Formats: sequence, C-alpha cells, structure tokens
Amino acid sequence: PGPEAVDGLQRLHLTVAATKYPRKLDGKFVELLQAVLCSPKSPEQIQMLCAAILREMSPCNDLILSCDEIQDTKLLSLVSSVLLAQAKKGEVAAVGQHVVKVLERKLPEGQSARFVLPVLANVISLSPESLTEEQTNVVSKKLADWLRYASIQQGMAQPSGGFFSSPRTKQPAPVTEIDGAVATDFFTVLSVAQHYTQDQWLNVQTFSMLKNWLLCYGGKEMNTFNPDDKAGKDRTVTSMASTTGRAGQLLPPRERLRDKAFEYCQRLVEQSNRRPLKKDDGDLQKACLIEAVAIMDIICKQDSSYVCRAASFLKILHSRICGDASYARALLPIAQFFLNHSKLTAVDSDAIYKHLFTDIPAQLFHNPSLAFEFVQFCKDNSQLFTDSSSIFRQSFPNLFKFLAWNSPPLISEFVDLLPFLLDPGTTIEIFHLLLDLPCLTAALDIQLSISALTKAQCTLLSLSWHRARGITAVSLVPLRLLLGSLAGSPRVVQCAESVPVLLELFFRVVAEFADGSLINQLVVLLLQRNDQLYEIPAFKEDVVLGSQLAVLCGLRPALVVELSTEILEFSGAVSNIQSKEPIFTHMVWAVGEYLSVSYDRRCTVEQITRFFESLEAVLFEITQLRPQASTPSCAPRAISVLMATLTKLAARSQDLIPRVSMFLSKMRTFVQSPAVTSVYCEEDLEEILIRATELMNLLKMPSVAQFVFTPPVASTRFQKDVNDSLPLALRMVTQLLEPAPGSMPV
Repeated sequence: PGPEAVDGLQRLHLTVAATKYPRKLDGKFVELLQAVLCSPKSPEQIQMLCAAILREMSPCNDLILSCDEIQDTKLLSLVSSVLLAQAKKGEVAAVGQHVVKVLERKLPEGQSARFVLPVLANVISLSPESLTEEQTNVVSKKLADWLRYASIQQGMAQPSGGFFSSPRTKQPAPVTEIDGAVATDFFTVLSVAQHYTQDQWLNVQTFSMLKNWLLCYGGKEMNTFNPDDKAGKDRTVTSMASTTGRAGQLLPPRERLRDKAFEYCQRLVEQSNRRPLKKDDGDLQKACLIEAVAIMDIICKQDSSYVCRAASFLKILHSRICGDASYARALLPIAQFFLNHSKLTAVDSDAIYKHLFTDIPAQLFHNPSLAFEFVQFCKDNSQLFTDSSSIFRQSFPNLFKFLAWNSPPLISEFVDLLPFLLDPGTTIEIFHLLLDLPCLTAALDIQLSISALTKAQCTLLSLSWHRARGITAVSLVPLRLLLGSLAGSPRVVQCAESVPVLLELFFRVVAEFADGSLINQLVVLLLQRNDQLYEIPAFKEDVVLGSQLAVLCGLRPALVVELSTEILEFSGAVSNIQSKEPIFTHMVWAVGEYLSVSYDRRCTVEQITRFFESLEAVLFEITQLRPQASTPSCAPRAISVLMATLTKLAARSQDLIPRVSMFLSKMRTFVQSPAVTSVYCEEDLEEILIRATELMNLLKMPSVAQFVFTPPVASTRFQKDVNDSLPLALRMVTQLLEPAPGSMPV
C-alpha cells in the first residue's frame, strides 16, 4: 500500500463520517478492512484509517473481529475501539476482561500499557459492571503505583539518525515544576519535561480516569456485578479498615488507591500555587486543581477519615484563590466539598457560600461557561442549600444576573431552579425582578461597556435590591427611561422572551404556599406593575398579568372585600381601560364574580353599592354619546364585562336593578350611533347588543337573576357547571321572554 491507498481510505472515511444517515459497505469490503486492520504487515496509518471507517459503520453486522488473541497493545487499542463502538454489552465485557489480563501480566519489550489504559476507561464508562472485584483490585493496585511512583527523570529523545545526531548518551535531566524549578517531589500531571517516559504517560492517563474509576469501584466492597450495592452501606467498616491499614502500612487495593490518590491531589493543590511560565500551563493548572478537589470530595465520601485533613487543606486553598477571578470555577468544587461534609467539619461554610453567591455572579456574569456551571451547581444542590443555608435564597438577585445575560441557554436550568428560590420571604422581590429582567440585562450591558461607576451602575444596584431597600416599582421608572436606548438590543430582546415562561411558573409555585396576606400583596402589585414594564412592544404583549390576577382571586375570593379601596381606585379610573385593558377586564370580572356574601360574610350592601356606582360611572363615561367629542375607544370585551358585572351586583342588591335595566336599555341607541359604528366593527356591536338584551331580560325575573348570578361557592361538579354555563342560561331566559316571530304564546 502506498499514498494512493491512504488517500482512498481518507476519502472513504470522510464520506462515511460526514453524514447523519447510515452508510452500508459491501460485506466483502468490510471483511477486507478487518483483515488489513489485523495484519502485522499493515502500516500504522493504514490500520488507523481502517479502524476509523469501521467505527463509523457501527453497529455493523459483518464484523468478525475479536481481541482475545491480540498481544500487541497498539493493535489491541484499535480493535477494541471498533468493538466498543458496537455498544453491545457482551463485546464491552469481553474487551474489559482481555484488557485487564494484558495489564496484569508483564508486557514484552516494546509494548506499553499506555495504549490500552484509555480502552479500560471507555469500558468502565460503558459497562462498569463488566469487571469482577478481583479484577478491579488488580487494576487499583496498578493505578496506585502509576500515580505515585512515576519516574522523576525526563525521558530520552528518540535519535533521529541524522548526520548531526550525537552518538553519546546524555544523562537524563530531572523533571521541573510548572514555574521552572527542579521538582523535589513525585511526578504529577503538572510536572514539566521535554520528553516523557512511558510510566509518566501512564501517570497522566491514570489521573484522567481516576475520578470515574473511584466513582465506579472506589467505595464498593462487594462483587461489582451487583449494581444495587451502595458504597454507603459499608462506609463505616471501610473507614475503620482504612485507618488500621494506614497505621500498619498494609492497605487493601481500594484503600491504597484512595490513599495515593489523596496524596496526589494534595500535591496538585500545592503545585497550583506556582506561577506558570506559559499561559497554556496556567489553564492546565486550573483544570487540574478543579479535578483534584472533586476527587478529594469523592474520597471523603467513601472514607470519612479523610474529611478533617481535606477540610483544613481546602480552607487554606479557598483563602488563597477566592480573590482571584481566574480561579472562579475552582470555587465550585470547594463549595461542593463543604456542602457535602459540613456536618463533619468545624469550618464556617456560610462564609464560603456567601463569597460564592455574592462576588462571582456580580463580576463574571458575562462568562457563559462559568454561568452554566454555576447555575448547574445550584440546580444540583438546590435541596441541600435550602435545607442547610439561608444564603442560597437570599442571593437570588445575583443568580438572576446569570439569567439576564445568558437567558436562552439557561432558561431550562432556571425553570428547575426557581421553585427552590421561592418562599414567602422572597416572592415579592422575585416578582419585581422577573418583570425587570430585560431592564437588568440592559444595565449589565452598560456595566460592561464602561469602567467608571456611573449613574447606570448605581441604579443597577438599586434594581437588584430595590425591594430590600424599600424602593418601589414607581421609582424605577427613571431607570427604564435611562436604558430605553437598549430596548432593541438582541440580548435584551432574548431575555424578554424568557420572562413569560418564568412568570407562569412563578405563579404556579407561589399558589402552592401563599397565604392570604401574600396573595393580597401580589394582587396590588399586579395592578401597579401592569404598565410599568421595559419599553419593548413584544414584551408588553407577552407578559399577560390579567389571567394570573383571575387565578389569585380564585384562590382567595375574600381579597375583593379586603382590597376594596385599591380595587375601587383601579377599576374606577377610565384611563385604565385604554392602558391596562386585559387586567382591567379581569379585575372587573373578579368583582362581579366574588363580591358576594357567598364568598365573604363581611360583604355588605354598602360595599356592593359602592362598587356598582363606581363601575356604572366608568361604563357611562365610555358609552356616552357626545355631539362634539369623539367616543372613547375601548375593547368590546371591556364593555361586555362591565355590563355583566353591574348586572351581577344588581342581582345581589335588588334596589339597583332599575338603574342597570335602564342603562342596558340604552345600549341599542349606543351601538346604532354613527360615532360608534365608525369605531367598532359590526360583529362587535352585535355581540354587545346581544349581551345587553340577555342581561336585561334576566333582570326581569329578579329571583332567577339572583340564583344565576349568585351561585353557592363551587364545591361540587353541579355547582361548577352552573358557573360554566351562564351564557346558556342567558340564552334560555332570552328565548323564554322573546319568542321567535310566528310562534304562538303558551
């Protein structure tokens, strides 16, 4: 095979890989690919291409590959990658068994375990139960040795064979630390060398798979084929055995691996304090620190005797890195450790949580990867936080900065997180914050674009804490005006699109725990905030608060009496029909539905009369025909709801029936007026007239009207049906009182 064969296989691999549809190759050709792959005479590049093509064809029914007789570790790695790609449990188990046998025996000269260790990592990811306890003990012993006893001398460069190659053998140089100093302790992934030995590569590979290995096998003392066995059952016994073993230096394989892994992680944490010479080494340093802390957490879960050592060590680490924003991601596993082990440590965990929830979101809300990891961390530990610390719920304004800046990617995470943030103490402020979320996005945009503390940044602080500092929604109007130029920003618009989903969830969750006082506060805020939103037209249309008002009134009908002053003020203002028509209509409907002694014994005739007179004045104002002035334009639905509510109130205080009947009788003149017909369409006017006629006919039978419009509190299916069938009742009464033309009276 020559360059033509390589080029042809590369083209075939691209054809097979660059499609989402399955590709099928001829059976003989698949057989030929397998033969070339396993042939000892095939060049390494050809073997790799054949394996890549076969992996892309998975699952493939024409495979006859087997790893049982393969001794060459490079070839075993390629063949195993094809077999594991089939995702068949039997194949995965067979590969795992053979790889462990290869690792168990002494490898021939020129062979290295570094080629099969990644295969083992894939096996435990796909099917951890495929290894027996005896096999996991063998591998644990190997991993412990590779972690702790890798060479501290650099590897030798391979001779090039050129004219200038030196025939003399140089003494290998020692490995160095990440800051260039000569290493005086054992080798780790953060040790630096120009060339690495085989055992140093195994050290790096072992660390890369250590976390997953400990999660799968580190805490199990029974046969690993039993997936129901839990590490926690024998955690106490394990801890005692570990302590005894360390004292006598005779540790079983699992405990020995934990011990060496803990030392290794401590060494990595110490190395993270060194100043790297290269930027890439600095990124590696931070990534290794995060992994090391996570592994220490796992070890402490499996053996609590490590907790005190780790806690004091990580407390010092936290004090060192908490002021460096570049180490922000490393603070998450540290907080996770103290959250998991707070009962066994004497450390002030709340100080760690407070710094995490206060400083990191405020400074790094614009980092998308950190935002996702931070919110995912909160989501995964939301129950733990709510049970153990009040800082989590108190810090929600900072958490919402992540959402405000990264709303599309984080919306699903916040849907899961929001219920844990809500309680009677945070409900009102979260409500304000949700409505002002696009405004917060705009303020954060300004914060990033300028370095000095400006008025916009000062008001941003007010936005986050306006409820806690006693600032009302009205006082935020200047902020919305100040940020008005950013209303069309794509980021602000995207944030605004996420608010309706969260608002719906907000009211659904609040309905589960809200008491009467909290519901009353929310209703007042709904009436106030309906038109106090950031000036984004689509946002104002999507945020529908009227339906939520109806739900809250249904949860607590007595609020109509308790908030009568606020409701009268709101519903008595004609201007609210034009500017707040949806919520105005729902509020008026709620008055007609729930202002009844059936729902609240405190309801009096005087209150009914007061509401009637206020709403009567509003309906008169919008339906009055003015010869020299234009008729106020409002939604036909608002007119219909006002007429129905006045009729309901009159049915409960029958002295009012003549007044509303006279008013309804004038609606025919209203709908036929040229000034009105020029504003409303014919269908709307017809609906208004029909509803007025039906209501007027019903009032002709006061006892029937009282029964229909003052039903008992719905507690049975029949009573609910009465409420739901009012239009049918109105039509039936109309048919009784106004027979069709040509029919004979009975």
